[in-house]
Amino acid sequence: QVQLVESGGGLVQAGGSLRLSCVASGRTFSIYRMGWFRQAPGKEREFVAVIQWSFGTPYYTDSVKGRFTISRDNAKNTVYLQMNSLKPEDTAVYYCAADLTNHYTWDNWGQGTQVTVSS
Repeated sequence: QVQLVESGGGLVQAGGSLRLSCVASGRTFSIYRMGWFRQAPGKEREFVAVIQWSFGTPYYTDSVKGRFTISRDNAKNTVYLQMNSLKPEDTAVYYCAADLTNHYTWDNWGQGTQVTVSS
């Protein structure tokens, strides 16, 4: 397994930007991909973005395309989520997760970081 720690959340105004980080430790050599998910009050957890660990190929949910960018630094075992043009509906707890099986089995999760977008 891997241990994941998110950081970078905070309070921003609509239209602003925020950059989230997630540092992995443990058996990081087994990482196939890492992803970002979010959960807003009263809603189910939803997929946001994923990145293939070796090649850096990203994929996004439609609602964030053109606004969010996922990236990774393999040497630092860190995945980032750059969030631009933030909207109030982006308000949620953001979680990172690791896939160690190449089957999208998100068994390793961070503790989450709060993102709040005002107005």
